[in-house]
Amino acid sequence: MWSRREEVDYALQRRNTLQALKRPQRVLEGTNVCDADPLLLRAAQHHGEESAVPCPICDAPRLLNLNYVFGEQLGQYSGRIKSTVELEEMQSEYGEFTVRVVEVCVDCGWNHMIASYLLGDGVRRRPPRRQQTVEDIYG
Repeated sequence: MWSRREEVDYALQRRNTLQALKRPQRVLEGTNVCDADPLLLRAAQHHGEESAVPCPICDAPRLLNLNYVFGEQLGQYSGRIKSTVELEEMQSEYGEFTVRVVEVCVDCGWNHMIASYLLGDGVRRRPPRRQQTVEDIYG
């Protein structure tokens, strides 16, 4: 993607979490690494894109990536999941928005944010007009 910038890679955090699991003397403070929310698992099943690496916990070949988009210029569309193809189109339509990539294993529930970066052409735009949703109509 031509407008990708300010990229943050969370590979060191991921590696630290995985190494902490292998050390018997150190326990992760009250956290379970395979604790994916049921909504996150469902989103991964239906909207996830195949990852090139297997699951680091259960070695399942089906590790999926989700691209969440956030930004003021997205309006009501902020916080939604977009495919890589949609991100390539969006970078020319919006000035600036953040993409957060989360990897999810639907077999064991492993999830971890693996990257965060900015996309957009840098031209400031107003958010799109808010369209009515089903919740607005029926409460």
